[in-house]
Amino acid sequence: MQCILKLTREGGREALAGETRGEGEKQGAMVREAEALVVCSDKSMGAGITVWDMDAGNQLLHFPTCASPPHGLLCLKNQFLVASQVRNHGSFGSGAIFIWPFSKPHSPLRSYPMEAIGPLSSTNDGLYIVGGAFSGNAYVWEVSSGELLKSWCAHHTSLNCLAISDDNSLLISGSSDGLIRVWSMISFNIFGGSLLDVADCGGLPNFLLSWLAHQSAITGLLFISGSSNLVLISSSLDGTFKVWDLVSGTMLQSRAFPLAVTAVVLDPGQQLFSGSADGRIFVDLLDIGLGEDPATDYEDHMMVLSGHKASITALTFNSSGSLLISASEDCTVCLWDVSCWVVIRRFNHQKGKITNMVIVPQSSLLPGVENQNISNDQLYVSVLEKYPQSANFSRGPVMRLPTCLPKDSPINAGFLSTDSMNKQILELEQGRTLSALQMKVETNVKNRMWATSMTKHVTEMNKQLRSRLLDLMDCRLSPSLELVTSEKRKRIKINSPLQPGEEKPKSPT
Repeated sequence: MQCILKLTREGGREALAGETRGEGEKQGAMVREAEALVVCSDKSMGAGITVWDMDAGNQLLHFPTCASPPHGLLCLKNQFLVASQVRNHGSFGSGAIFIWPFSKPHSPLRSYPMEAIGPLSSTNDGLYIVGGAFSGNAYVWEVSSGELLKSWCAHHTSLNCLAISDDNSLLISGSSDGLIRVWSMISFNIFGGSLLDVADCGGLPNFLLSWLAHQSAITGLLFISGSSNLVLISSSLDGTFKVWDLVSGTMLQSRAFPLAVTAVVLDPGQQLFSGSADGRIFVDLLDIGLGEDPATDYEDHMMVLSGHKASITALTFNSSGSLLISASEDCTVCLWDVSCWVVIRRFNHQKGKITNMVIVPQSSLLPGVENQNISNDQLYVSVLEKYPQSANFSRGPVMRLPTCLPKDSPINAGFLSTDSMNKQILELEQGRTLSALQMKVETNVKNRMWATSMTKHVTEMNKQLRSRLLDLMDCRLSPSLELVTSEKRKRIKINSPLQPGEEKPKSPT
């Protein structure tokens, strides 16, 4: 496979890409923890999720029934996989969110939100999930209880990307019209309108920042870890990536490419990798802190990696940073050795183009002794609510605390299912809220549809029984009809005139 490298010097600096790493880094890469590659497609629900061994190349697991749109797959604390499902592309009402424990790949927990959810994001502790809809609405759920904490109109066009800051304090949303907005996740008594305010679940949160960052759809949002300032990287189909200072709202750096930028990732050495629509990957060294940098032509200072034949859909690094992993619409995944930028392994996904990709430690896939180290930090999940619960507005702003369960809880694999759902429905009905009325209407409609279906079924059964009864009656009457017919034939034969040479039959005694 061809690998094109472009190395130039900029300001007395040689690009870090392509340099041979030290022997210590090589030894560290050799003893790194075994990891697994998780990929999925949006082609059909039957494609599912495939898990590969990154070192050996063999398939470890397969999660059936999954068709997730871009940015719709995430891993919760290496214990659960969460994927949004869209049965009909572009649909606003047909969708679901599936949650799988690694120990039960064939038994997902299925949630059905009010509308189809596209991108997903979660806090680092795995306690909250944020989902974006094609209508522009956003939703925040608590994972352990499944409670819908907030739903609001975040954008007026489809939500493409979501990102949460490393300290879980900010949510960044990007839409198909190039707009980026910043929302507050935390809540204090002196502030209001945050996404975790239970008492204000019916209110509309106010964004902290909003600006038209790009001229086309947002394809990627990244926070820069370890930065003294709040720095955000955004990419777009307009062929640019831009670096933003969220405190001052200024643009620190901008790069222009010949084609649409479809995915971005940042390595520990502050190198930014941008995947393009033609399968190439551009590598650029960030110049944060040098002020606003006008858009520059990529030919002057970038390294280019060529290993795919179609658009790049996802980019990521392994935990040690020794491997760059790229996924493409050509149904392949490439593992790049960062010491020489050579593709050392290629995975072929025969079930469709890859839309999502995550890396998990293989120890999380193994039950028993290998996975006992996370038992004390077990994450519990529940069915995600379709409607928000009613809130007591007289209490004022309340900080949402995670629901905790005892360690000896008998609930298997952290699931809270039927009892939790019934309790939530009962609370909605007792509160006589709009959500309760909507739920009642939906229930009545479903009951009426069920009654209509049962009526048709019973009518069809009656028709079949009536036909069967008529058949039985015909069978019982047929012998007597045959006897009567034979007697009539005999009488006709006796009374008929004799032909010449014919003898008269003897009458029966």
